[in-house]
Parts: sequence; C-alpha cells; structure tokens
Amino acid sequence: MPAGSSAKRERQYEHIKESQEERGTSERRAKEIAARTVNKERARSGESRTASGTSTRDGKSAYARGGERSHRGAQGPTRDQLYAEARKKNIEGRSAMNKDELRRALGR
Repeated sequence: MPAGSSAKRERQYEHIKESQEERGTSERRAKEIAARTVNKERARSGESRTASGTSTRDGKSAYARGGERSHRGAQGPTRDQLYAEARKKNIEGRSAMNKDELRRALGR
C-alpha cells in the first residue's frame, strides 16, 4: 500500500487481496489487483495527488468498471447489458431492437 494510506484503505486492500487468493489467484497477482483497486478508489475520492481521467470523469467505482469489463467476452456485452445502457440513454424503440441494432444505436 502507498505511504499515507488510511486504515480504511488498508482494510480494503487486505479484503480484496484475500478474496482474490480464495478464488485461486496467485499471491503476486492478488496484491496487484488489490493495490490497483484501492488506488483507483483513492484517486476517485480525492485522497491521492494524481488521478486518471477515467477515475474522476465517468463516475463509476473501480468495482463497477471492472465488473463491466469482466462480462465482455469474445462477442462483447450481452443484449441485456446493451438494453440497460440504451434505457439509461433513453433511446427510443429499444425494446424491439436486437443486439446488433442496440449496438448501432449506442454507437458501438
């Protein structure tokens, strides 16, 4: 953990690391995942000196962003994921669209 981290971030780091190890991730990789996640959260909440654009602009937590990425397979997001995004953007006619139509309507 970076110097100056709070007790909360230390607990968060340990929790993520242990969770990853329970899933079978190597200790080295678990530490990396935990550190990156905690650092993203620190940046997003203004606890670090610098922050990447995605940390501050998109309004999503590192957990949500990672979860989105993990659900993309070789064919990208599912129709339901595209539909949910279209609903958020209030795209007309979305309920009658198939996956390709939703993808085009969303500009993907």
